[in-house]
Amino acid sequence: MSCLIVEATDGYARTGCVTTRRGTFRIPAFMPVGTHGGVRALHPDEVRECGAEIVLSNAYHLALRPGLDVVERAGGIHGFMGWDGPILTDSGGYQLVSLAGAARIDNGGAVFVSPYDGTRLRVTPEEAVSIQSRLGADVIMCLDQPVAFGAGAGAAAAATARTHRWAQRCVAAHPGDGALLFGIAQGGFDEGTRRESAAFIAALGFDGNAVGGLSVGEPIAVMEAMARASTEELPEDRPRYFMGLGTDEELLTMVGMGIDMFDCVVPTRLARNGTALTADGRLSLRNSVFRDDLRPIDDACACQACARFSRAYLRHLFTAGEILAHRLVSIHNITHLSRLMRAAAAAIREQRFEAFRREVSDRLRGREPAGPRLN
Repeated sequence: MSCLIVEATDGYARTGCVTTRRGTFRIPAFMPVGTHGGVRALHPDEVRECGAEIVLSNAYHLALRPGLDVVERAGGIHGFMGWDGPILTDSGGYQLVSLAGAARIDNGGAVFVSPYDGTRLRVTPEEAVSIQSRLGADVIMCLDQPVAFGAGAGAAAAATARTHRWAQRCVAAHPGDGALLFGIAQGGFDEGTRRESAAFIAALGFDGNAVGGLSVGEPIAVMEAMARASTEELPEDRPRYFMGLGTDEELLTMVGMGIDMFDCVVPTRLARNGTALTADGRLSLRNSVFRDDLRPIDDACACQACARFSRAYLRHLFTAGEILAHRLVSIHNITHLSRLMRAAAAAIREQRFEAFRREVSDRLRGREPAGPRLN
């Protein structure tokens, strides 16, 4: 039985819910990233108030620090980080690119050098599943091997073949403990290889399927073409997850392709740099133009930042070096993306998704100042 219930569709876009052993979350869904077991600077209750129903943590980092034994003694990752909803954990495959100089890959798996103390961690597909199971994740990701944009065809083909072998081993290693297991389609930046990989992963019968190895610096047109090639080969009765995407226009483009789940560090990373997301584009709150701007970030948003504080106050906090600035803008940015996903779901139910997507794009590009309001 599929964990996905589709309640409405409009073209390829769909809305509904995904059920995990720890509860249900609505789709389309944006998952805030808590790499080390916490969304940066925010209390779990604040993350929930932002509209998030599922969060992401990184099994690789948690296995290194604080260590699986500590998390297990705390009752698993939910008890450790104080989040009572679904949690998806990434296996560490992305670190094979982001920490390429500190990882060695062979057909058996990968050896990572800890960025914290220099110790070595051997991760096989079986170990990746075991680590995530011991953490208590509700959605477990297979170990995969993405490639950097610009990698040669031979390197991409070898990494994709290895990803397929690792996926088979992850299926065999899954303990069947109620956690969902998601496969990851790779394929580099060749459309044919993308399709072949997605078809191979789909045939393994995962609970859900991810499109990996994109949004890593390639042109947007390339990203969209590769995502479409992958998605067209993935089954409709399973959730689809685009890994590492968090900008308004691209999120809605992918929702329009039938992708359901997204994660990204963008909302919190931008917040730490003083940038707020709005329906009219990004606001760089450190700029002097906001010194005496007493409007909220977004007058249509009811988050803690917008309900109580002005742009001028937030700029003051940033210039004064107050951590409250990071917290408030993080709350706003996560709320903004959660609202965007809810508005997309409403548009799908009302059979107006494509018009909604165009309106959002036009407003961001300054072509439609009246634009839609996110509810």
